[in-house]
Amino acid sequence: MPLDDLSVDPQARYRVLAAADIPALLAAWPTLARRLGGAPGDWQVRDVADGNLNSVFLVQGPQGRLCVKQSLPYVRVAKDDWPLSVERAYFESEYLRRVQPFVPGLVPEFLHFDADLRVIVMEALHPHIILRQALMAGRRPQGAAAAVADFAAATLFHTSDLSNPFERKFEDVARFSANHDLQRITVDLVFIDPFQEHPRNRYARPDLEGWARALREDGRILRAVAHWRQCYLNKPQALLHGDLHSGSVMVSEDDARVIDGEFAWVGPIGFDCGMFLANWLLAWFARVGLGESVEDPAGQPAWIQAQAELFWQRFRQQFLHHWQGWRGAGDAFPTGHFGAGSTDAGWAAVQQAYLDEVWADARGFVAIELIRRIIGFSQVADFGLIADTARCSRAQAGALALARDLLLHPAQYPDIQALGASLPRWAGASLAPAAADRAGAALV
Repeated sequence: MPLDDLSVDPQARYRVLAAADIPALLAAWPTLARRLGGAPGDWQVRDVADGNLNSVFLVQGPQGRLCVKQSLPYVRVAKDDWPLSVERAYFESEYLRRVQPFVPGLVPEFLHFDADLRVIVMEALHPHIILRQALMAGRRPQGAAAAVADFAAATLFHTSDLSNPFERKFEDVARFSANHDLQRITVDLVFIDPFQEHPRNRYARPDLEGWARALREDGRILRAVAHWRQCYLNKPQALLHGDLHSGSVMVSEDDARVIDGEFAWVGPIGFDCGMFLANWLLAWFARVGLGESVEDPAGQPAWIQAQAELFWQRFRQQFLHHWQGWRGAGDAFPTGHFGAGSTDAGWAAVQQAYLDEVWADARGFVAIELIRRIIGFSQVADFGLIADTARCSRAQAGALALARDLLLHPAQYPDIQALGASLPRWAGASLAPAAADRAGAALV
């Protein structure tokens, strides 16, 4: 459905649904009712929402399960103080439609979108849990990092102008550039608020006050952040998930799926990669804050570091695989110039340089994400496991020290191996930013 059709009367049938409303809603759609089996009275509905933006219901019937997701007209924690357009359900449904052909089995199956109620119905994932929860529990979901790498490589390649004529890519630009409310959240909460005094910032006071002040008062940091903000806003390479982190991936023992594509936006490929990488690093710092050894090769920090490195290596490999095997028309590098499947060394160098640039972008966005998840509004739950507030602040200071170094000395991190190898240096960084430098973090 075109976006214009959604704008005719945005409140025509919209109402916030409760669990009791869901059986009658699904019963009106015979295909969905048949997936559940039985009668509406047989269906069990659970409200499982744990985020700020949506209602989420899991529905269990005699023959199957469904997930029903509705966008709310406000941010849940603020309600009337933070109104929000409900149109994000449209953008999530369009994102799922666009990428599902490229990543079957890596996203929930999209089943239905109700444009009036802003409801998406999709496959219910069972017995999956959120990846972040698994990592917090000390579990090691095998294949998760590789699956998300495969997802990112496929979706980002196949929606870029490496594989598409520019007309197709700019259809995505036209559609998803209207996702204003959620892009305003990204611009404000990721790129602006953490680098100024703002009432939405929720860092640990007074422990991290020195770090918050140092980041917002250092002109070098602000110039670097401005560069990455402009990169995000002005580099429309591919259709991004836009909110790819360990809270937007669900895992089981043998499966991983990416969810919550409502922040979809055409932007720099490195953004999705950097966001996801940063959340592995946040998990690493949280485990170290719990007192787990950075030197034990069999420990959870070592495993998390290995997964972060695997993600980038696998992404790069798979992105190249898609590119080298592509025989379609992409306007960025026309086959008439370079030849389909060319083995020319110069062409290989072009591809490597392209991905080196993606790494440079991802590295910058890693730094931004580390900072905003500690200083800004959207905190991660990982650090909540650390009961001792002083230890927690020290763990967070380590992540901030790394982020600052990534922004100020990016050349020191030419690849993922260099980033991974640097992590122990920043463990237990000083709460005094001037005492945490490249030579070592714990200098007090």
